[in-house]
Amino acid sequence: MILQNEIALVTGGSRGIGRACALALGREGAEVIVNYNSNAAKAEEVCHEIVKAGGKATAVAFDVGNVEATQTAIEALLKEKKRISVVVNNAGIAKDGLLMRYSSEDWDAVMNTNLRGAFIVSQAVVRPMMKERKGSIIHMSSVVGLIGNPGQAAYCAAKAGLLGLMKSMARELAGRNIRVNAIAPGFIETDMTATLTPEQKEMMLKQVPLGRTGTAEEIADAVLFLASDRSRYITGQVISVDGGMSM
Repeated sequence: MILQNEIALVTGGSRGIGRACALALGREGAEVIVNYNSNAAKAEEVCHEIVKAGGKATAVAFDVGNVEATQTAIEALLKEKKRISVVVNNAGIAKDGLLMRYSSEDWDAVMNTNLRGAFIVSQAVVRPMMKERKGSIIHMSSVVGLIGNPGQAAYCAAKAGLLGLMKSMARELAGRNIRVNAIAPGFIETDMTATLTPEQKEMMLKQVPLGRTGTAEEIADAVLFLASDRSRYITGQVISVDGGMSM
């Protein structure tokens, strides 16, 4: 097991990519903290699967878009666990709309969850990581953070912002052996993409050289690599898991 004795926090870990990441981390020996905002049943289901397979997992509710709630929850976790060695900043929302008609309220909501949430979580966990002189923080960006997408100005801006945050954090924390990287998923089979029409899906697939959608488990494989010592000389990088979509 490549993550034995590690403690991993996955935000937005109750479904989709977050769920796959939590299960993969647990399978490789990490004790997993599954964060969720509203669906306790789904989060507990993920924990049950990890425990059933012989691992350890805890579900913890907090909205990463709420600064005070996030700081309070992570402070309590650190008091109990003493450390968190791996963080997957996966929590995210999408509120799509054309620029001309996009509301500032929707813009703020997307930024608060997708970008500021990752900043607040990272800031809250980094001090004990610095004392341990070890840690891996992984931001879940997106292919659209690299290439843009019509009707997704806020989502694209937030996901691109994660890359700037990642690079700055990587430079600040490298001296304490804390690695910070990002993953940019492409067209992945999740709840978000399930709402697309067949025509929309066909149009998206035309942009993917490998000619198929990706799976949440394929994103989780990249997370495992970045979370483990197998990537011990990698920091400040974005790994695109997109079937060639962004090349």
